[in-house]
Amino acid sequence: MEWAAPGGIEYAATFDDPLTRELSNQRLRTALSAEGDWLPAVLEQAHTQLQHVRARDPRAAGLVIAMDQEHARAIANIMQERLTVTPVIATSDDRDASRKIAAFSTGVAPWIVAVRMVSEGVDIPRLRVGVYATNTVTDLFFRQAVGRLVRWVSGLGRQIAYMFIPDDKRLRTFASTITEQRRHSLRRLERDEEGDFGRRELGPEDEPGDPAAAAYEEDGQLSLFTALSAVPFDDQGRRLETARIYDDPIPDYAGGADDVGGPGTSSVAVSAAPVPLPEPELVATPAGPGSPRQSALARRRKLRDANAAAVADLVHLTGRSHAELNAELNRRVGIRRITEASVRQLELRHQAAVKMMTARRPS
Repeated sequence: MEWAAPGGIEYAATFDDPLTRELSNQRLRTALSAEGDWLPAVLEQAHTQLQHVRARDPRAAGLVIAMDQEHARAIANIMQERLTVTPVIATSDDRDASRKIAAFSTGVAPWIVAVRMVSEGVDIPRLRVGVYATNTVTDLFFRQAVGRLVRWVSGLGRQIAYMFIPDDKRLRTFASTITEQRRHSLRRLERDEEGDFGRRELGPEDEPGDPAAAAYEEDGQLSLFTALSAVPFDDQGRRLETARIYDDPIPDYAGGADDVGGPGTSSVAVSAAPVPLPEPELVATPAGPGSPRQSALARRRKLRDANAAAVADLVHLTGRSHAELNAELNRRVGIRRITEASVRQLELRHQAAVKMMTARRPS
């Protein structure tokens, strides 16, 4: 993720980089920006997964939780343009939201995009895939979001739900906590079959600490924040090219080999996809007077300028077009577009261009 903070400082970071809460919120918002490549990639992953689920359950549906109305519309546009899917949009200030949700619940449409609707008792039993595309970072809201996907539908047998989340450490912690609590509940269920382990709606008393302290508080400075880019990578550190299918796992929660079947006990496979680049770049720090330190974004821009100048020289030396030369250099370092390149790939690309120039110039 690359972004310009309200103070004008530019940052570059992956989800592996340790940041302050304020910068972590900015990084998350950058990942969720509809202008970057990360969100479209995750939506494609989720849609591919939903198609896989619908092959067995044709009425299975997906939910995208957006940040606000504008974000919801942008997500809908991405899904229409890239996935040829027209989702239902339901926001809390929409007078027809309840009607839309009710119609979606009983219908067969594949996707619904919602804003702050998960905490209002919404129950759509056929939801099986979710995308957590909101910058609300509280344990309570996250639990409520996951809760929308774990409704048992009788007659379908074993059921799996999938939630795609940003690889933000806070969200990973919430997901891990749910996993551990579920394991504990199933072990307790083995000891006491009379216990009440049915589902219930979470209340304010379930939220540890101050919810506002973890949530992204938007203020007047937000207008100065600018998301610049967000590029998804797979677990090998390569740009994510194709969507992956997650096969239904056989969990081993309570030491058993199979899942517990029955109302309120459908499995949840929480997937943080795409995963971050293994070798993160250093986060930018403000450069004081006389400091030679540059942000990762500044280094990248400098290298892009150097690459552009090298290609211009090669055009004069070889007579080939800019498009041909750029395509060849990109191919040599394994990228599709120069905007996707890491700092290291930009360095290698420039070195390749210099070698080409050296080979063409008379000795």
